[in-house]
Amino acid sequence: MGHQVEKYNQLISVCTGRTVVPGRLKIYRKAVKNKPQRPLLGINPGASYGSAKRWYPEEFAKVAAALACQYDIIIFGGPNEIDIAADIEEGLKKSGVENYQNLAGKTSVDELIDAITGLDLMITGDSGPMHLAAAFQVPTVTVFGPTQDKETAQWQNAKSIIIKKIYPANPA
Repeated sequence: MGHQVEKYNQLISVCTGRTVVPGRLKIYRKAVKNKPQRPLLGINPGASYGSAKRWYPEEFAKVAAALACQYDIIIFGGPNEIDIAADIEEGLKKSGVENYQNLAGKTSVDELIDAITGLDLMITGDSGPMHLAAAFQVPTVTVFGPTQDKETAQWQNAKSIIIKKIYPANPA
């Protein structure tokens, strides 16, 4: 069996005696108001369960700086990722990028969801916000560390790309 969604669906099917085919993730929200003129890029450097799964902040900053001429940038992160987001912000400043906001540690879950609904592209680690982006079919590039991406990648987002380098000691 592959993805975690399929595993949990199988468990529910066994427990309930009903077979249900899992559909696309859905979160019901009101439409985003006042869509900005420029496309929005979300940078989400966090990854659950440890720093080994995280891409380097300076690499996120390089990619964001390279895309700053096409996108306005929003840096996301939870309370435990404020330092990582600050490192990305510092990298953007050094590159002369000014069209960004750092929202790390400053949003509620509802505010995070609302912000993600307005994105045109998201670059993220393996994280909860990655799955929120999938629910809204936001084009996403996910940088995976040494985990089973086939089990935990975005569910049914055809606009998703996974970046992963396989090392001999990787479990994946």
